[in-house]
Amino acid sequence: MRTLTFTVPAEYQDRKVLHYLRGRAGLSSRVIRNLKTYEDGILLGGEPVRTIDRLEAGDVLTVHLPDDPADQIPPLPDPEFFEQELPTVLYEDEDLIVFNKPGTIAVHPSHNHQGDTLANYLSWYLQQQGRTAAFRAVGRLDKGTSGVMVCALNAYAADRLQRGVNKVYLAVPSGRYEGEGVIDAPIFRPDPILTLRTVDDRGDRAVTRWEALKTGEDRSLVRVRLETGRTHQIRVHFASLGTPLLGDTLYGTPSEEIARHALHCAHADFLHPVTGERISVDAPLPEDMGRLVEGL
Repeated sequence: MRTLTFTVPAEYQDRKVLHYLRGRAGLSSRVIRNLKTYEDGILLGGEPVRTIDRLEAGDVLTVHLPDDPADQIPPLPDPEFFEQELPTVLYEDEDLIVFNKPGTIAVHPSHNHQGDTLANYLSWYLQQQGRTAAFRAVGRLDKGTSGVMVCALNAYAADRLQRGVNKVYLAVPSGRYEGEGVIDAPIFRPDPILTLRTVDDRGDRAVTRWEALKTGEDRSLVRVRLETGRTHQIRVHFASLGTPLLGDTLYGTPSEEIARHALHCAHADFLHPVTGERISVDAPLPEDMGRLVEGL
């Protein structure tokens, strides 16, 4: 159980508990509804309080966020179950954990991935510490994408982190890129059953900013920032220019040099959901992508 404590400021004098929880504290309606089902979910001065009750400046509100075992994903039977590179922890505290995800590992369980995902690894990792938490990925990375993956360890942190995680990606498109540029092209999903996307005027606006770091005749290393967060956005945009990412079998062709699409989340920064501190994490370029751009 995670306990959060708040001291009521003067501007919330005579206002309802609900107004503070939704406003300054930043709890979602869903989290507050859940808290109200527990006797000690919301306390004022150590005593249970209703959300319609009034506050005074200096009051101490305490929120107990219960564990949610019903949502937990089964842990790995053993890390060796992966038979691949394991995730590494870049940052960790009682509210969140940030992994460097290998490109060989899927994030969420699915029909094709049962027991071998980052979600299963997190359950196993926390189990070793006597801890539990539901799996709450903030954003997501495709299975073939490596790098920074932020996971919230409670509902409050998850809600707060949805307000913004800034990410920087490294990609290797199969073409010559110099300088910097912007790809502003709408992305559309032609078939609701398939994950495939395409650039099409019927789609939603998508904006990708890129900067060339290394340039070769048939490939480049580019730094990418997204202004929008469409599914497969980087992969679709570079493919739409005739330069799909190396190894991207969905939007390009297989490569003998890399067994996945060459895309890596190299950096993420965000405000900590509880302390407000700026957190910044970096994941170095993985070896398989590094080999692609050696000598450029």
